[in-house]
Formats: sequence, C-alpha cells, structure tokens
Amino acid sequence: QVQLVESGGGLVQPGGSLTLSCAASRSIVSFLRIGWYRQAPGKQRELVAAMTGGGSTNYADSVKGRFTISRDNAKNTVYLQMNSLKPEDTAVYYCKAITTTLNYWGQGTQVTVSS
Repeated sequence: QVQLVESGGGLVQPGGSLTLSCAASRSIVSFLRIGWYRQAPGKQRELVAAMTGGGSTNYADSVKGRFTISRDNAKNTVYLQMNSLKPEDTAVYYCKAITTTLNYWGQGTQVTVSS
C-alpha cells in the first residue's frame, strides 16, 4: 500500500506561481513513474507532467516551458513548480504513482487561477 499526500494548492492570480508537493509513503525511485494529473470541472483527467524512476520527464504541451516536475529522493517527495499560471490551469491536481502491480492516487489539491 502506498499513500500519496498532495499539498500546496490555492488561489493565485494569472501570471503567478505555485509549487505543489506530493509526499509518498515509500521511496519514490521505486516507482516506475510518478506524476501529476489534473481535472477541471466537466473535463477528463489529464496528464500534466511525469517522471520515471530513472529521472526522465514528460510534459503536456499546454504546460511546457511553464511547469517543472522535480523530486527530492531523501524526502520521498515530488514537486510541481508552476509558473506563468493561466485561468485554464484551474483544476484539481492529483499525484499518481505507478508500480509494477498497482497504480496509486493522492486525494488531490485545488488550484484556482483567478483575478
């Protein structure tokens, strides 16, 4: 069993920045992949950014150049640095970890971009 706890969401003005954190209950390098997804009202959940156990990353086209995924192995934590936020980035952001047997989701954290 793996627990993922997200934090760092909130209300921010357009153009602002936020950093989300996802703390895992075990070593994050053991995951095949760990990443961030988001779901806006009335829309499907979509991949935002992900990182493999080896450190390779990929991003949704809509966030390339603005968002950065990173990790602190010692803290078993993955981060999502979000810059130049836009109203269309408003969503619940979820952390997801993929193992060889199961996938795990966090409870989500709300990000609202509004003036």
